[in-house]
Amino acid sequence: MADRKAGRTGRAGWTAARALRWLLGAAGLVLMGAGLRLLAVATRPGDPQEVAVWLGSLVLIHDLLLVPLVLGAGMVLHGLLGTGPGWAVLRAGLVVAGSVTLVAAPALLRPGTVRNPTALPLDYPRNWLLVTGTVLAVSVAVSVAVRAWRRLRTARRGRPAVPHL
Repeated sequence: MADRKAGRTGRAGWTAARALRWLLGAAGLVLMGAGLRLLAVATRPGDPQEVAVWLGSLVLIHDLLLVPLVLGAGMVLHGLLGTGPGWAVLRAGLVVAGSVTLVAAPALLRPGTVRNPTALPLDYPRNWLLVTGTVLAVSVAVSVAVRAWRRLRTARRGRPAVPHL
């Protein structure tokens, strides 16, 4: 058990996953610094305030709209399906579908027709439905496959399989 906790490096507390997490965190800080420098140096005088309003509205949309919708859908699914193998895959699918919806919202909610048809040339509502439907269908399929595999593995070991709804 001690070897398992030590990870691949053999030293307790410092694993490959932890090193990757630190590396990605450092890269994120570098990119944030570059973005802040660009905001301070390469913008017109009124732009930083507009960016602050835009970022603040994104935080509000995330916290007041996206998170409650994803959590509510997760609670409904949890009530219908219960817990067990594959549940994490469904939650991940919901998070991805919510994120795709948030990114696609400006194109989905644009009013009327576009004056310049080359600015938004695609059928965004159809594409959003395709992407979101595919994400949810794949997450459901993988969840069902995980449950079936777990049931089969449990049955092969001679223990009765516990059905998860």
